[in-house]
Parts: sequence; C-alpha cells; structure tokens
Amino acid sequence: MNSNSVQGLLSFLEESLTAYHAVAAAAKRLEAGGFTRLEEGREWKLEAGRGYFTTRNGSSLIAFRIPRADYRGFQMVMSHSDSPAFKLKEVAELPGEHYVQLDTERYGGPILTTWMDRPLRIAGRALVRAGERIETRLVRLDGQLLIPNVAIHMNREINSGFAPNLQTDMLPLYGDGAAKGELARRLAESLGVEEAEILGSDLYLVNDAPGCVWGPHGEYYSCGRIDDLACAYTALMAFEKGRSDSVSVYGLFDNEEIGSSTKQGAHSTFLSDVLRRIHRGMGRGEEDFQAALRNSFMVSADNAHAVHPNHPEKCDPANRCYLNKGIVIKQAAGGSYATDGAAAAVFGEICRLAGAPVQRFANRSDMPSGSTMGCCIVSNLSVNTVDIGLPQLAMHSSYETAGCTDIDFMIEGLAAFYSTSIEAEADGAFVLHRS
Repeated sequence: MNSNSVQGLLSFLEESLTAYHAVAAAAKRLEAGGFTRLEEGREWKLEAGRGYFTTRNGSSLIAFRIPRADYRGFQMVMSHSDSPAFKLKEVAELPGEHYVQLDTERYGGPILTTWMDRPLRIAGRALVRAGERIETRLVRLDGQLLIPNVAIHMNREINSGFAPNLQTDMLPLYGDGAAKGELARRLAESLGVEEAEILGSDLYLVNDAPGCVWGPHGEYYSCGRIDDLACAYTALMAFEKGRSDSVSVYGLFDNEEIGSSTKQGAHSTFLSDVLRRIHRGMGRGEEDFQAALRNSFMVSADNAHAVHPNHPEKCDPANRCYLNKGIVIKQAAGGSYATDGAAAAVFGEICRLAGAPVQRFANRSDMPSGSTMGCCIVSNLSVNTVDIGLPQLAMHSSYETAGCTDIDFMIEGLAAFYSTSIEAEADGAFVLHRS
C-alpha cells in the first residue's frame, strides 16, 4: 500500500467540497503540471506535444494532451465531480423566533439519516458584481451547522423504520434567534463584497468530518464524496503519468447524480465539442475525425458496490467485488452500464498486461442497477466504452468507505490505459500498441 496515494486522495477529497471546488483543485494541479487553460468562448490555437484544459460552468472540466498532429485516436477517462448533498434554496433562512434554520432541498440520492447529527459546512459558488463584470467566486464558509435527530423518547419507532421528511426532518440548525440575517452577512464578508453585490449562488451542505485511514493494517479509508471523487483523483494521477500516440483525455463532469442532462453534464455536447476542436486545431477533417473515433476508447469511471459484510446476500452470487481486490468492471444486460464484451476484453487485457487486478460486477438479477456517465456520453459520441469503478461500501452515505490498496490498482490500470493506443483493425478486432 502506498500511503502517499491514500493521503493524496484524502487531501483532494477534503479540498473538493463541491463540484466547483473539485474542478478548481484539478485545474490547479494541471496548471502546475504545465497545462494551458483554454476558454470555450475564445479561439483555440493548439500545438502538438502540449497539454490543455477547459472548463464549463466551473463544475466540469476536460483536459487533453496532443502527442502529435497525426495521432491515432483518443484515449479517454471520464468521472464525475458531484456527490449527493443538500442545496440551499435562494432564500435560505426560514422564519422562526428561537432558532435560525436553513431551507434546503435534496440534490441527488443521499442516504438521508447519514446527514443527521454530524458536523456540516456550507460551500459552493457565488456570482458577484465586480464593477462592470459579474464574477464567479468559490465559497467555503467557516463554522459548522447540524441537522439534529429527534430523541428516541419523542419517536419510539425511530429504530423500527424512520422515513425522514425532506421539508421537516432534514433542515439544518444554523444558530439561535440572534443569528437572523447572519448567513448573508457572513457570505458577503467571506467574498469581500457588500451583500447587495451578491447576485446569485449555488450553495450546498457538505460533510465537514475529515477523512481517516483505519483498520488493523490501515487497509480502509473513509471520507465524504468518495463516490466519485476517488475515481476523479486516481484518473488524474494516471493522466499525468500515461503517454501514447493517441490524444489522452481526462474528463470531470457535473450533475451525474441528477441525470447528467445539463449543459455541463455527460449528456451535453461538452466532450464532443472539445474533441472536434482538437481535430480541427490539428488541421484534420470530418472523415478523418470519424476514423479517429473508431480508434478511440473511453473509460467511464464511477464507483461500484463492494460486498457488504453484514449483507452479502445483496450482491450477485458470482459477479461480486471486494475492497482491496482490484478495479471493478461493471456490466448490465439492460444497458445501464456501457460495457459490452468487446470493451471488457480490451480493458481487461490492458490491466492484465500492467499487473493491475480486475474484478467483475453485475447486480442481482432481481435488483435494478444504477446508471453511469458512460451510457450518457455514448448516446451522442459513438466510441467503445467500458464502465469501471473502485469498490466501496455505503455508497451515497455522507461518509463512505473504500480500500486503500485499490487506489494504487486504479492508478496503475488507468496509467497503462493512457499508455496504450488502440487500433481497430476491423469491426471487433483490436490491436493494442503499448508505449
């Protein structure tokens, strides 16, 4: 186990409180590595041998490295920047005399009770007036708040099946009556502006508990937002390491937890827009672009369900995965995962050659599977795609758990992927060119 990998991931998780912070953290690392930031609303002047990145909405990011003008195709790894949470409504303070509570609504599908009785923080972004400009600024407010449970003496059935009501049970306590109006004041102070200069915001409650490594041999780690920032981090580490004669592409998409159907989500044109601009920037035409797509491969990296120690019956008897046993390839006959036999074969062979262990996952046949970005992207960009992930426990809890060794397995497997160029000799026949 590489303790540096674990601590690096935990630092990234704690820095990436929201999708906006995750993209900012990734952009900071890319710039430090020599990548040039591009604006979508400006002309791109690209050069072979260099790396670039662009963002959309401040919550999605695509980075790429062009090895040469006559590259073979695109080697792409996509993950997502968002996690289940609670979003503050625009008018956040609720009326009340003795308490100040905040009005929230659910974002994605969190396990509701895991958000109660634990320290929470407010983070996100705000749009502020700066002279004649409107600027986006990240928000990370100091101080904690909490969603208190009802005592068992007042709800004797709480351990017999409690279904929290989103409008009454999941409201955070911000402060006492003396704190009225303080949230807006604190927000303005943190941004260095007057309250009237705050024109809009996207603010969320996030778990403020720090990540930890535990187990008798330090084999597990727990933190908020492991799904899917663990994949985002490991893919970024691999992106920095891998080289081939195809364009390496790293993607971080927002809004996967709510269906991806936004301008910055996986259903959008963001990825195809970027790929086409790369191709035009290298002086290549549409016919050649279609050929390059046939020699391209995409990894949709979104975490997988490990066998639960208390409920092993929740998993398929044969197609199941465990913590610290390797990268998970996910398949579903209903098409909720993009993996097919060809994609699984290609990616599995790359991992075998790299010495990175692979596990297989499929849901029980009587239990519907979740969905990922892979199917969203291939609906408008036809490339061979495999859905993979890191095995984890308590997916969509506010504090999730995964295996430390799997971090290095994922970095090794994805670095090998980025160091491989895939040639489609014919439909269903592939040659792996390893660097």
